[in-house]
Amino acid sequence: MNILFICGSAEPGKDGVGDYIRRLCGELSRIGHQAQILSLCDKHADLFFTETQFVEGSSVIVSRIPMGSSYNQQMAWSQEILNAANVDWISLQFVPYSFDSKGLPFWLPGFLNKLKGKHQWHFMFHELWIGIEREATFKKKCVGFLQKQIIQKLEKSIAPKVVHTQSKIYQHYLSKIAIASHYLPLFGNVSVTASKSEDPELVRIVVFATIHDKAPFEDFIIDLKKELEHLHKESKFVFIGRHGAMLGTWTNILELYAIEYELLGASSEEKISEVLTNSDYGISSTPYKISDKSGVLAAMREHQLAIISVAKPWVDQEDIPVSFDDIIQYRKENLSLIKPSETGMNSLSSVCDVFLKSISN
Repeated sequence: MNILFICGSAEPGKDGVGDYIRRLCGELSRIGHQAQILSLCDKHADLFFTETQFVEGSSVIVSRIPMGSSYNQQMAWSQEILNAANVDWISLQFVPYSFDSKGLPFWLPGFLNKLKGKHQWHFMFHELWIGIEREATFKKKCVGFLQKQIIQKLEKSIAPKVVHTQSKIYQHYLSKIAIASHYLPLFGNVSVTASKSEDPELVRIVVFATIHDKAPFEDFIIDLKKELEHLHKESKFVFIGRHGAMLGTWTNILELYAIEYELLGASSEEKISEVLTNSDYGISSTPYKISDKSGVLAAMREHQLAIISVAKPWVDQEDIPVSFDDIIQYRKENLSLIKPSETGMNSLSSVCDVFLKSISN
């Protein structure tokens, strides 16, 4: 099978969806298929070029169109790539802000519809529209309304044969606008390359990548200290990756409660794998109900961490019930460090297999 994946950007380590597709392309190549990437609005490209990127021993052809290119240039380059590749499938990896800085790619449905070839279409919705949560501002709801119209126009003009999303919440809201989708869980963007070393006296807790606001972190730390006193253990936090503006708030709380921590910052994939492998728990500040859309959480699962959701309350417009057996949902004065089952872990190979079966039927 020959597949072209379309995304926004494809700079390694700079775009989560780009990193996700690169690993998927590498796996497809290893099992005998052809797969390449086209980034339509690449934020890290100054000119149009095609390169070979490498992932886990596989090479992936990546064509990169710089953001800001004219519509006609994008069309000419995209059609040229499509003609040369002679693909069976085009897979659109959709995030609204990947294709427009304001999240409103009105041009995209018509553009994709004009691409000529014998291919079939697959959509993967990594994001839908903003404003799904009840506490969303009026402005977000207005932008979200327009984004929903774009998604509906995409589906109507392209008529994809297969639609996937990695979020149970998103799957529900797609059904509300008459788009039937299949659930395709995420794998992590960090290859498992490290081996574990044991330290039974220390509970190691990792915070990987962006820290979201309004998480009840101080309440969690208070309850964590109580729990560790019962277990007669100490804890250490390790922060790795780019965390954003909330990092200082979290480290100040750790200092206030005399908990040891280490800041590693942006690190190589090998170092990230080493830290994840040698941690006992991973903290996720992504709202619990949309945990399955987090690539960071997927990476923690692949490294077999127990995951604790320490996040702000998040309720969608219809309050759809969602639960995950393998994630500890933190609630104040109700913390248990009993590790849950690993039923939610998904490997690259298993997700690739589900993807191929879906588009082969």
